[in-house]
Amino acid sequence: MITQLKRWTTRGVIAIALIAATMLGMRAYQSRSFPALEPWHTFVPDELSAKQMDAADWPAYLKAEQRILESVRTNVTDKLTARQKKPFNRYFDGSIVYPAHFAQDWNRSYVLEPADKPVGAVVLLHGLTDSPYSLRHIARSYVARGFVAVAIRLPGHGTVPAGLSTVDWEEWMAATRLAVREARRRTDAKAPLHLVGFSNGGALAVKYALDAIEDQRLARPDRIVLLSPMIGITRFARFAGLAGLPAFLPSFAKAAWLGIVPEFNPFKYNSFPVNGGRQAHRLTQVLQQEIARVERANKLADIAPILTFQSVADFTVSTPAIVTALYAHLPENGSELVLFDVNRTIMFGPLLRESAYRALERTVPKAPQRYRITVVTNNKADNATTLVRSIAAGQVTEELRVLDVPYPPEVFSLSHVAIPFPLTDSLYGLKPGTDESFGVNLGTMVPRGERGALLVNMDFLSRIASNPFFAFVLERIEAGIDQPPVRATLPGAAYVPETASDEIAEDTTAEEHVTTESSFDP
Repeated sequence: MITQLKRWTTRGVIAIALIAATMLGMRAYQSRSFPALEPWHTFVPDELSAKQMDAADWPAYLKAEQRILESVRTNVTDKLTARQKKPFNRYFDGSIVYPAHFAQDWNRSYVLEPADKPVGAVVLLHGLTDSPYSLRHIARSYVARGFVAVAIRLPGHGTVPAGLSTVDWEEWMAATRLAVREARRRTDAKAPLHLVGFSNGGALAVKYALDAIEDQRLARPDRIVLLSPMIGITRFARFAGLAGLPAFLPSFAKAAWLGIVPEFNPFKYNSFPVNGGRQAHRLTQVLQQEIARVERANKLADIAPILTFQSVADFTVSTPAIVTALYAHLPENGSELVLFDVNRTIMFGPLLRESAYRALERTVPKAPQRYRITVVTNNKADNATTLVRSIAAGQVTEELRVLDVPYPPEVFSLSHVAIPFPLTDSLYGLKPGTDESFGVNLGTMVPRGERGALLVNMDFLSRIASNPFFAFVLERIEAGIDQPPVRATLPGAAYVPETASDEIAEDTTAEEHVTTESSFDP
């Protein structure tokens, strides 16, 4: 019996090895068909290590950032061939999308200050492959309310896509701590401190808040705002590291990339290295483990209120994970989850996948919950009407508000990347403003023609990049700024110089409020 068991075990191991070898062989073969690697895929800038960032201050980080950008100029821009000097190549200094030619290069870290002494500070953390550009609209809203805004360029970003091929998530966390130290340095110790995180930056914001609960040397945030937070990601990310194994052989170097795409976006990478996905997955795994650990230690009650904005249709992150891995564990402290439903017009009904059409129903937990649940949706019977349906913490009945913002008829859902951008954003907006110019209006591109002619997938271009309900997003964020929750002073909440070198207000602007039995079914 034992001999037979060993025989079956051996056969199983051999079968698994053969399957793995076959898959790696297919991956290696597939990578050979990728476009050629360009200088921005091979030159890796020398970023500060996590240890160096923990010992650095803001001026030191900016100095290192300047050195890194100069190295990109020397090793990439100055070495481009005639073939690579294209009008829409962000690394060509003659391109219309060359970031250094703009009035402000939003790839760089920045600080926005109010006219008077800051009444508070906010740290803004952008997403994976992104740059500080993505949160500038929210930063300006905070500044208008007297906050100083600190937006840091996370290591590996804002330079060349190859920067993400060697970065570790621990370096992103060190940069987060550095940004918080600078925010605290610019305000009084008792002034409110907020964290705003987009996508991968959302995971960093939550992890920092948890770290601050366990480490009294870290300044504790008073409020956390998350946009499309990366609390959990797709199953494929678990195996992203394996997809890059063939890249150890020089002939298969392109296997280190999940996508190699022309770089025509001045403030976001289009190409994506395997390591970027791997580090994002590692971060979410560590985050979920820390949430469970802090909860077991009965310390999660100390976490700041969290306000989250999330589309139910999200190809990048797991929307259900936000509920099950984060919100299900939060105390009743004034947190709120805002979900944007798909467009339920008759036009899109037959075209939407069943999974997309039922996403809201599968995501919203049964009331009552310890947090407010808000859904922005529309009605098949009245396509022009958008409703805000909200259930307060501990309640089972919902409030209805008519939102005077219709779902654009050509948009079937929001996307992962759309949440922090208004329709008037100069780069991503469906109706870009004219106050700025970044060489291209990516949000208005609706190319039509024959398949196979474009260098990029049509899905890449058709994904909506701005949010028709952005004014509502700002409204909810600003409510928490203007009327912050009253919370007891907690140990570690004050800034410690030697370590550095609510409830959501009820909406009073609604045009109509109605109380009904709880039901988020469309």
